[in-house]
Amino acid sequence: MSEIKNIQLPDIGDFDEVEIIEILVSVGDTIEAEDSIITLESDKASMEIPTPWAGVVTEINIALGDKIKQGDVLLALQTEQDNADTSEESVAEVIDIEPKIIPVVVPDIGDFDEVEVIEILVNAGDELSAEDSIITLESDKASMEIPTPVTGKVIDINVTLGDKIKLGDLILNIESTGVEIVATKDTAPEPVSTPASAPAPKPASATPPQTLDQSVSTIPKGASHASPSIRKLARELGVDLSNVTGTGQKGRVLDADLKGYVKQIMASGGMGSALPKTPHIDFSKFGETQTLALSRINKLSGKHLTACWLNIPHVTQFDEVNIDKMEAYRQAQKAQGIKLTPLVFIMKAVIQALQSHPRFNASLDESGENLIIKKYFNLGIAMDTPNGLVVPVIKNVEQKSLLELATELGETSAKAREGKLSPKDMQGAGFTISSLGGIGGTQFTPIVNAPEVAILGVSRSVNKPIWNGKEFTPELTLPLALSYDHRVIDGAQGGRFMAELNNILSEANYD
Repeated sequence: MSEIKNIQLPDIGDFDEVEIIEILVSVGDTIEAEDSIITLESDKASMEIPTPWAGVVTEINIALGDKIKQGDVLLALQTEQDNADTSEESVAEVIDIEPKIIPVVVPDIGDFDEVEVIEILVNAGDELSAEDSIITLESDKASMEIPTPVTGKVIDINVTLGDKIKLGDLILNIESTGVEIVATKDTAPEPVSTPASAPAPKPASATPPQTLDQSVSTIPKGASHASPSIRKLARELGVDLSNVTGTGQKGRVLDADLKGYVKQIMASGGMGSALPKTPHIDFSKFGETQTLALSRINKLSGKHLTACWLNIPHVTQFDEVNIDKMEAYRQAQKAQGIKLTPLVFIMKAVIQALQSHPRFNASLDESGENLIIKKYFNLGIAMDTPNGLVVPVIKNVEQKSLLELATELGETSAKAREGKLSPKDMQGAGFTISSLGGIGGTQFTPIVNAPEVAILGVSRSVNKPIWNGKEFTPELTLPLALSYDHRVIDGAQGGRFMAELNNILSEANYD
């Protein structure tokens, strides 16, 4: 015997007047119990609402954009009555559940088996929020951070650095508390499971999830159209859904669309996929060869520098500076037992120039239409290590003396050679200096280290005969090369910056 039942909005926590952003069924559709029928979105979360019964949709009582609350009728459903007692109407309520241990496993990251763990970002006992990153994986094409899907406390970690892991492998266990939707009657309550793709809503007082990538939010950008489960997976993989073409109804982004996009990005290394490939050559046919694997630093810095070179219109200006006075002062300090490298003098001079020319200590915002001027003065210093080039950051250079900078540079250089630099040690620079003075060379073209807009290259100083109007006299000359982003800095600005830097260095005025 058939029966018409009205489906009402259940208790979803402390949320009144929640907006309908999707209606997932139409009149005439046959649906099964627990099929999702609408998607709601508040300022805290989005959620799909399932039907408690199976049947045929006969009427829809809501529209896109409606603000609804608990008890509002969503739709009418024609159901087949069974032998169970249906005189009592089922309602859903949200209840707290006891703390439980939840295993966090490797999500689907595409056709990549045995991906290497290169960083473990948490420790046992850490308190995590949903979407906090827990490990970093690296394939031969790209690297990515994997977040935790739940809030809680890390109980134990089941991976170690260098492990090769795949889809479904256990990463760690987390003790989590949450909420559960159950169906209740006046007599015997029976649990009703929620769809796997629709996580149970949390009360409004709960801390909102943190996204892995700030460019990806719970609300898709542009015209992207996807369910909360797809949005959650996009956040886990760091994907902006507005870049994904949906093949579902009305352009809806499906699971296969998202995973296909991720596979495409990883296969292309995340950049330069539109560029023609270089030819593949079997060099062994010309003679003996040896294959050496690139270090992790080589691979990561290579991708970053390629992106910088492809995306930034570079201009490089060259100059030579008389550093006789600087060298005389340095030698006088050395005679008193104070050892100072030329680099600390250059750092202090650069800070003075940056204070007069703030466009060089800046970054373009994400739109590329605004310039963010940095009021702090942190310098990235490129350092050579056995594993490749790294760029640690020396903070607040303007507040430190030459001796303090020399001490900090020595300590940082030792950490870099030993591979002990942390991610925090390599963040926050506004300008970078790359010095080859201890190695050699007359000039080179440094690549701007995005998101910065300028970099100074320093070559080895050399004594040169300079004509003073009467005779040639020897001068200790320091070659400099200033590369900058031509979208932000023009040639005249670059020339003025270089002229001031030249004057500061040549006059040995660093205070």
